[in-house]
Amino acid sequence: MTEDVNTSQDQKNQDELTFTLSDEDIRSTLDALHSEDADTVCAVLDELSPADTADLLCKANNDDRQEIINMYGDTLNPEVFTEMGPELGRNTLEQMPAQQVASIIADLESDDALEIIETLDEEFQQEIIRKLSAKTRAAVEEGLSFPEDSAGRLMQREVVAVPQFWTVGKTIDYLRAASDGLPEDFFDLFVIDPSYHIKGHVPLNRIVRGQRDEKIEDIAFENAHAIPADMDQEEVAHLFRRDNLVSAPVVDDDGRLLGVITIDDVIDVIDEEAAEDILKMAGVDQGDLYRAIWSTTGTRFRWLFLNLLTALLASVVISFFDATIQQIVALAVLMPIVASMGGNAGTQALTVAVRALATKELSGTNTARIIWKETIVGSLNGIAFAIITGVITALWFASPVLGLIIAAAMVINLIVAGLFGAAIPVILDRTGADPAVASTVFLTTITDVVGFFAFLGLAAIFML
Repeated sequence: MTEDVNTSQDQKNQDELTFTLSDEDIRSTLDALHSEDADTVCAVLDELSPADTADLLCKANNDDRQEIINMYGDTLNPEVFTEMGPELGRNTLEQMPAQQVASIIADLESDDALEIIETLDEEFQQEIIRKLSAKTRAAVEEGLSFPEDSAGRLMQREVVAVPQFWTVGKTIDYLRAASDGLPEDFFDLFVIDPSYHIKGHVPLNRIVRGQRDEKIEDIAFENAHAIPADMDQEEVAHLFRRDNLVSAPVVDDDGRLLGVITIDDVIDVIDEEAAEDILKMAGVDQGDLYRAIWSTTGTRFRWLFLNLLTALLASVVISFFDATIQQIVALAVLMPIVASMGGNAGTQALTVAVRALATKELSGTNTARIIWKETIVGSLNGIAFAIITGVITALWFASPVLGLIIAAAMVINLIVAGLFGAAIPVILDRTGADPAVASTVFLTTITDVVGFFAFLGLAAIFML
């Protein structure tokens, strides 16, 4: 009996620690949908958070998702559509009437509304914008006028700004009186002059602790970390990470306050940029999970075709030594090892360099040092694996000479892997190319060509 109670308590504790929608919950909800049990489905959707509802829609198939939207779309929290990925969100919203999408956007804060509408087809965008109120329409059109992936696109236009001559007491009274018109969440009050220029910021905790007769300008921090509206969102994320910000004002070219960026939006940017870089290194897009088969196939075909061209270059190098390979069959068995080890070692250095560039840890002051370090690491690993593969090869094929040849090729290729693995992203970054996209292709080509050429070339010299 005691054991049953403990088991039940453990299960309860486990349930309390579960922060995501379980597969069992998803299946039971979809079963209720299939059996047309509307009361159960409505009860589940009312109980779920926006994030969990989005998770349910993401994991349902297209038909089930469309049925939920058609039957219960009007009852869904508008924030559900901000929790979806861009591709799935776009596919879902573009199957809804423009008026329904306009109603969703009207109920969201300006940054979330813009995040939704900017993913949609331009013609559908305009149809939705025409159905918005004048105030919301102006905010959306202003947001769309900023460059893509800029601070202007990321910012929230609902912001709390107070004159510098106000007192703490007047500010608190204002916040209480205007509670319905304030942003849902805010962390700082921005101090402005009559021309709306930023003069500083006051964290909420300073307002709470201040005396009512204290002037706002006396308790404000002067450095408000004002962000230009055209700043790239990666730069914004770097600024938040470096200075441990929770919010920052966005200003126009004249330094006037336009809006605010908060930490929750920056977390999304960091997650989005990290995922984008990882996917680009493999030649896939963020929306591939939900994109149509032919569209996904076409996108990946271009990347694979580029890889085919680089593989042909390595094959051309091998063809130069076809006579050598015919005479020494062991070379055909061993040569993939050299190229594979070089590619993997180079990818390690490349990953470190791409991440360092993305986080601004790699700049002109330490580039040479980092490249040199990765080259030394490649050399040391080359020596270590040269000994291992050399001994194994010598024993396997009863040929000490062949063991020395593969050892020498291993050292050469891992040195090259470390050098170019760190250098290629830096070179691409300085030429304006995206290191996450192109680095892998160049690196693989170099390590394959050098690996095959070194191994087969040494074999041709010393064994024939």
